[in-house]
Amino acid sequence: MKLKTSFLPVFFVSLIALDSVSAQEICFNEFFKPNSTYDLNRRQLLSSLASNVTSNNGFFSSLIGQTPNRVFIIGMCIPGTKPETCSDCIKGASDRLSQSCPNQTEAYTWPDCCMVRYSNVSFSGSLLMEPSQALYNTGDIGDTDANMTVFDRVYDELMIRTITAASNGSSSFEQKYFAAEVASLTNLETMYAMMQCTPDVSSGDCEFCLEKSVGEYSSCCRGKQGGAVIRPSCFFRWDLYPYAGAFDNVTFPPARPQASSPPPPSLSPRVSDTANTTGKDRKIISTGIIVAIVVPAVIMLVLLVVGFMVCRKRKLYQTNEVRAGDEITTTRSLQFSFKLIKDATDKFADSNLIGRGGFGEVYKGTLSTGTEVAVKRLSKSSGQGAHEFKNEAVLVTKLQHRNLVRLLGFCLEGEEKILVYEFVPNKSLDYFLFDLAKQSELDWTRRYNIIGGISRGILYLHQDSRLTIIHRDLKASNILLDADMNPKIADFGMARIFGVDQSQADTRRIVGTYGYMSPEYAMRGNFSMKSDVYSFGILILEVISGKKISSFNHIGDSGGNLVAHAWRLWRNGSPLELIDPTIGESYQSTEATRCIHIALLCIQEDPADRPLLPEIIVMLTSSTTTLPVPRAPGFCLPSRHELDTDGLESTQSTSRSITGSINDASITDFYPR
Repeated sequence: MKLKTSFLPVFFVSLIALDSVSAQEICFNEFFKPNSTYDLNRRQLLSSLASNVTSNNGFFSSLIGQTPNRVFIIGMCIPGTKPETCSDCIKGASDRLSQSCPNQTEAYTWPDCCMVRYSNVSFSGSLLMEPSQALYNTGDIGDTDANMTVFDRVYDELMIRTITAASNGSSSFEQKYFAAEVASLTNLETMYAMMQCTPDVSSGDCEFCLEKSVGEYSSCCRGKQGGAVIRPSCFFRWDLYPYAGAFDNVTFPPARPQASSPPPPSLSPRVSDTANTTGKDRKIISTGIIVAIVVPAVIMLVLLVVGFMVCRKRKLYQTNEVRAGDEITTTRSLQFSFKLIKDATDKFADSNLIGRGGFGEVYKGTLSTGTEVAVKRLSKSSGQGAHEFKNEAVLVTKLQHRNLVRLLGFCLEGEEKILVYEFVPNKSLDYFLFDLAKQSELDWTRRYNIIGGISRGILYLHQDSRLTIIHRDLKASNILLDADMNPKIADFGMARIFGVDQSQADTRRIVGTYGYMSPEYAMRGNFSMKSDVYSFGILILEVISGKKISSFNHIGDSGGNLVAHAWRLWRNGSPLELIDPTIGESYQSTEATRCIHIALLCIQEDPADRPLLPEIIVMLTSSTTTLPVPRAPGFCLPSRHELDTDGLESTQSTSRSITGSINDASITDFYPR
């Protein structure tokens, strides 16, 4: 989800939470007017959330209203929570969000046994890592009976076991991605860990989120007697006592003698009863008061310095294009050595070659751990490609979504510039879609799911990620298919980042694939979210018809291309004639007609007429939503002479790439498999 809040307030809240762990409501700095339509919709959802969660087995998600007043909400309790406890937790969380975030359009809170989150944009299927909050108890492990060697071993084993159990999930949607585990620390002490992810994320995203949280806690707070890390998509807590009813159904270690002990520490600070204190107690309290005054002052000073530095760095992300290429050299955790990559690909053997394009080649590789990867090796002779390499490396490392291909790492050694992606076994969409022998493997259900998955991936790029990203080269060959034929958007070499308040940009360097480009981009260099929407509309037509955008170029009565052909069928009242005959009769006519209708709305000539992704997803998922009548699409295919005389191409190399793109080849036509 796009985070429009300033980095300084978020960072400040996270650090204060380490010292004052009761602050668990996190509000984004995007606001609505009190008593507005959005406010009324939010109140309505929050007021009924507790009853809806308890009546739906502990999980409920919903939306209400129309853009820009649409509100998305999710509420859930940990599995096994008693209905009355769940209801009380959800109601309390909803009330606190209303009070702590009185006019913020996005907020979340994650108390121990429940979670509530609302937003003005859809977050279903999106992994959101920030803003996060780290909490810890004030007691040190050194004050317990366990020595640090034993503690470290038991703690690490417990974390690994709990992450594995949580990320493996459950067959029940309401109980997915939850685990509560225990481990014996000493004869008298037990360690408890609980982890949970929102059920809409993937198993891999859940594992990534929890591993990140455990690592963050270890960096800031290891050695404390319990703590937690809270993120929008996952929750992690451990302690030396059972809490929140999470361990009611957990098998404990073998029985052991229990000694009387003081009440367990709380993650929320308590006010001490000082009515009957001894002199020693008063001395301790006085020392505590001094610490309470001095420590926040020091923290405040550090925050001001760090916040200033972070704010300066944030300005770099509000330009049209990634300018932080050099920062990838400092991301050591993502760097692969050239030797490791060479070994993984058997010295870039021809037998491992799975793709070739204008910027280099793509190889299948196997790391020493057994992980299969796709290795994208930039051509050494391509000076232009170096820019795209830096752009893609910086960009994709910031993106995490089930419908985007995941970048695992990169290599920068000498002239070698290499990206290492997850291996996607079923190649790309065009491999199946335009091959007469393989088209039949894409039945209607798979095609419909592919359309939905692509839409969710674009929504993440446009609105749900921390950055606003325009892909600029959406096409069938840049949509990869995993083992279950789920789509993953790939190849971000042409992508551009928009600033917080930016809605469009201009360029003299037209890149991408002609036919998928919107008219305003191809002819005038204007691009925006609506440019990607146009490309998505073309993709829908190709998925439904099994035909390339250029399939009708030489058929005079079709009007020139697939867009004109689809528009003619729509105007004649026979849109279903567009459907790929290999699908047979196994499709729902209303569903197929609706998809064609949406595609025509996406490719309307005027960008203002095209819907944005939140509206498109509602159109795809709701059969009751009334769709507007589409206007004429932009489907002209200018000649080489028209492109040259418009003066849009500033360099000879770009001009060659555009005219070549009429044959469905862009300046970056290779991709990881």
